Amino acid sequence: MMTTNKESLNQKEQLLHNINKIHTTQLGLNRIKNNLGLETNEIVNYCQNTIKDNNSQINKIGKNYYCTLDNIIITINSKSYTIITAHKK
Repeated sequence: MMTTNKESLNQKEQLLHNINKIHTTQLGLNRIKNNLGLETNEIVNYCQNTIKDNNSQINKIGKNYYCTLDNIIITINSKSYTIITAHKK
């Protein structure tokens, strides 16, 4: 199911409104850092900044938000705001 630009904008606004709730687990930190090949240990900040980027696209499918920017996809649970994973396309 595709979302319209207006729906996508509303989903991004919803996620941005709750940006400070975004977190992950220790396993999530390790998985995201490894999957994206990141040098930083500030994984949550990296993901928050990716979400905040003007060019990021947010889609909610089922229980998850999917944030896409360039070649990166970040998966966030829409109820708990837990970053589940992130990977390169």
